[in-house]
Amino acid sequence: MTKNAPLLSPAAVQTPPELLRRLLRAKDRMDAASQEAWPVERLARVSKVSATHFAHAFREAFGLPPHRYLLTRRIERALALLRDTELPVTDIAFQTGWESLGSFGRTFRDITGLSPTAARAQARARAPQEARTLALVPACFMNAAQRPALDIAVSEKRRREAVGINRA
Repeated sequence: MTKNAPLLSPAAVQTPPELLRRLLRAKDRMDAASQEAWPVERLARVSKVSATHFAHAFREAFGLPPHRYLLTRRIERALALLRDTELPVTDIAFQTGWESLGSFGRTFRDITGLSPTAARAQARARAPQEARTLALVPACFMNAAQRPALDIAVSEKRRREAVGINRA
């Protein structure tokens, strides 16, 4: 996995503080309940701005559209459940907000490069080493380093791989 965009983009510095607080409120709601459906209209209501303004301002402030941000949270949560529980992949897919196992598996593989089952095996193989590392590095830094990158759309990533274009 590659590194994700920073928490706030350089454009966020120019975002008015009141709007930034409203965007962060919507972002916090997505973080707290990433398994729920979060269409732009719902997020705009939370932020008390129009849907169009919300989508544009969110992308400008955080460097990616709200839907991609939500996908990163869902995949991040799925990775944690795969690593830390014995739940079947199907249960994890539905608990993290996916409506079908096929969509979950395809998107998971597109983002992480592994199937959910392979990601579980890899995470468990690394567990002893990570346990030693966690003693030295705060968990929030480990989570940020392992966060799935979605700075381009999944469909664009698939297209680039099909024609052999590597991401820079």
